[in-house]
Amino acid sequence: MSNNNVCILGGGGFVGRHLAGLLATRGWRVTVPTRRRQRHKDLLVLPGTTVVEADIHDPAALARLFAGQDVVINLVGILHGSHKDFIRAHVKLPHKVTEACRATGVKRLLHMSALGADTTSRSFYQHSKGEGEALVLEPGRAHDLDVTVFRPSVIFGPGDSFLNLFADLLRLAPVLPLANARARFQPVHVADVARAFADAIDDPETYGQAYNLCGPRTYALAELVQLVAANLDLKRSIVPLGPRASWWFARLMELKPGAKLMTRDNHYAMQTDNVCPDGFPARFGTPLALEAGIDYLRGGQKDHYYGYRAAARR
Repeated sequence: MSNNNVCILGGGGFVGRHLAGLLATRGWRVTVPTRRRQRHKDLLVLPGTTVVEADIHDPAALARLFAGQDVVINLVGILHGSHKDFIRAHVKLPHKVTEACRATGVKRLLHMSALGADTTSRSFYQHSKGEGEALVLEPGRAHDLDVTVFRPSVIFGPGDSFLNLFADLLRLAPVLPLANARARFQPVHVADVARAFADAIDDPETYGQAYNLCGPRTYALAELVQLVAANLDLKRSIVPLGPRASWWFARLMELKPGAKLMTRDNHYAMQTDNVCPDGFPARFGTPLALEAGIDYLRGGQKDHYYGYRAAARR
């Protein structure tokens, strides 16, 4: 890219922070829109990074953000919410993004979908992700918009909300009831996801393609929880719940005020194995094994922003 300007929607999130850091080290000028700039001051230590307040669901705001950009990356996604919430984040926003790209002359778009995205799924999350992916990928092929889609499995790494969630639960509870204990996942490290996005930007061979991103090994959910307990040197009893009990557990968790541990939509999504039969795409390198990358759960691996803060003396 000639000017190296990139706008990352969702750049203040888990994957977004890692990707922004990686692109900054590669010399990109990164723009991260957010509702509240104050919440993402840590991004300001990244060289060449600008954090701006904007409503990304406003088409006019998107047009202003994309003006002068060479690349747009859409990482926006939600795990919990109503059907309306999923449609707004995963279908309507990608449509607005593609329209704003065309209106401002941005030719390169990278889009975060999800492994298991499927318009026939009973899960609103997977269904809406499938719709959004189709909206981005097919029109991109037809209208000279260079689109690449990534479908990661569950993502782990410093700052994640998956393994860290189980770590917090295991610290509190000697016995842990586990819904959908046999659900299968192939966790991928956040650094591998960020590298795939960054490497694809200037690679014409990735235009019009969709890539599944997974780690090197498949685990049942119960195995993942046991791995977390072992990493924390905790002896805990994991009680697998059957299909009906898992549904009722999810239903009860929906009634809990505040952040949701699990919902029925999550339950439906876990009925499909979250794995990659073909493994991690060779063009993006070799993925980190889960066992080699979970020291952060016990504080042994710091977020990469510590390095940037030290370099900037902040």
